[in-house]
Amino acid sequence: MSKRSSNFKIFMIKWRRREVLVDLKSALIKLIVLPSALVTVACSSHPIKTVDKVDLKKFEGPWYVLAGRFTSFEKEVHNGIESYKLDPDADNIDISFTYNKGSFTGEKKSIPQTGWVINKDTNAHWKVRPWWPLKFDYLIVALADDYSWTAVGVPSQKYLWIMARDWKNPEPTIEAAVKKLNEMGYDSRIEVRVPHQH
Repeated sequence: MSKRSSNFKIFMIKWRRREVLVDLKSALIKLIVLPSALVTVACSSHPIKTVDKVDLKKFEGPWYVLAGRFTSFEKEVHNGIESYKLDPDADNIDISFTYNKGSFTGEKKSIPQTGWVINKDTNAHWKVRPWWPLKFDYLIVALADDYSWTAVGVPSQKYLWIMARDWKNPEPTIEAAVKKLNEMGYDSRIEVRVPHQH
């Protein structure tokens, strides 16, 4: 086999590999972006009611995730804590979700995210990005007057996170949140309760 022929075959193999990688990347982006777009379109005519006003300074800080309906990235969560920190220079919110996977002594995981307030009148509608190109709506649909607990949802009502400032004795908090969610017309079904031991 001539050197020219050998080089041509190597070039073709590399080119085909590149095509496959491009196709895989394109498919992955479609898999993530298209469902999100469809959900946004489907729900745009039926907006979810949020709380009237959120004081972002009071909302800032750590929240213990108690219960809800979670994404596939949040399976087997123990000691789930979501923390918010305002970044006035960048006009966004630094978000960190930490937890132990599978047990109280399981591997500690951390998911950094970035949030932006979309509705400046209420501060209750955000966009949150865990990583590019994924970005989703974040709706504060219930909030205690003393900011001791909150409930966060999405326009499709597929997901729900009930969180509190204290992880001890969670059931009364969950019951209060469920009652408020029912009043707001948001699906209050609980599929997962997060165990805590701090």
